[in-house]
Amino acid sequence: MKLTGKTVFITGASSGIGEQTAYAFAAEGARLLLCARRKEKLDAVAAAALEKGAAAVHTFALDVRDQVAVAATIEALPKEWSSIDILVNNAGLSRGLDKLYQGSIEDWEEMIDTNVKGLLYVTRAVVPGMVARGSGHVVNLGSTAGELPYPGGAVYCATKAAEKSINDGLRQDVLGTPIRVTSIDPGMVETDFSLVRFRGDEERAAKVYQNITPLTPVDVADAIVWAVSRPAHVNIAHVLMTTIGQANSILFHRDPTATTGNTR
Repeated sequence: MKLTGKTVFITGASSGIGEQTAYAFAAEGARLLLCARRKEKLDAVAAAALEKGAAAVHTFALDVRDQVAVAATIEALPKEWSSIDILVNNAGLSRGLDKLYQGSIEDWEEMIDTNVKGLLYVTRAVVPGMVARGSGHVVNLGSTAGELPYPGGAVYCATKAAEKSINDGLRQDVLGTPIRVTSIDPGMVETDFSLVRFRGDEERAAKVYQNITPLTPVDVADAIVWAVSRPAHVNIAHVLMTTIGQANSILFHRDPTATTGNTR
């Protein structure tokens, strides 16, 4: 399926997987609708995306946790941006690595509000238009954490398990329409994910990627573009992807000779 001229809406597009997904779609000649909380960084991504071939770019600041803002902003999109062909629900984060019984309730709420409720709010605002137009593809960012929880990550893992259920439930709910629904579920990816999880502790974040070559945001972006560019009758339900040194969310092979690709 050609992506030239398609309108692609990416949440959390200011860095990491969202940023590289924007560039990957730009290279296909797509029109990019980009949002994130950090408008300054988002505008830099927009400028780079235009240089990489995007047909057009429209950016706006949005916190997906704010249901009223999500609904109002999408409702108020300029007419030329209102027909969204592809939605990439990328916005998400993790906080802390505490045992469940010692965890921060504030951290729990931030993860649930962003990874689950934010996903729902954006989906609810965008998918009715896809159904009405008889065309669209929703891509949700999951994780190996949604397949198997790991120590200290119970709530984050639960949000990604919820993403999996929402993804599969939506795919059932749009059955009989041309809408496609895909979950891209990566394992370890070197982004600011761990830096955010540990609230800027660079030394602790770096240890996550020690002696292993992780996936890069480019790898994940490539999988997203591949999934949405399949023929219209083909729906890729799930893509579970890891670096060769990772078997699942808790089992890794750490090789002292491995090098990381620093993407931060």
